[in-house]
Amino acid sequence: MKRALIVIGVILIVAAFAFARPPKSDYQWTGSVVEVDNDHIIVQKGEEKWEFAHDKDTKMAGSPKVGSKVTVKYLMKATTIDVKEEAKKAEPKKEAPKKK
Repeated sequence: MKRALIVIGVILIVAAFAFARPPKSDYQWTGSVVEVDNDHIIVQKGEEKWEFAHDKDTKMAGSPKVGSKVTVKYLMKATTIDVKEEAKKAEPKKEAPKKK
């Protein structure tokens, strides 16, 4: 009986890990460095330029310089959300009067 409870407990723990929410997926942007300094980097891909902030916690493999090709992995995270107006309720359509 004791073994059965242990086996059930282990199965429940494994199932909990299997169905747990995966970590937030990250995105990536690959291109050439246009500008870089101590707290941001601008990367251009085609005609688009994207600016990324970075700090002491950002892992960097190497030292990016203008012209080097880099891949930036990033997360999308909202810092503030401002609601400008409340959603309007849809009004029921009025039927046009019937002609005789």
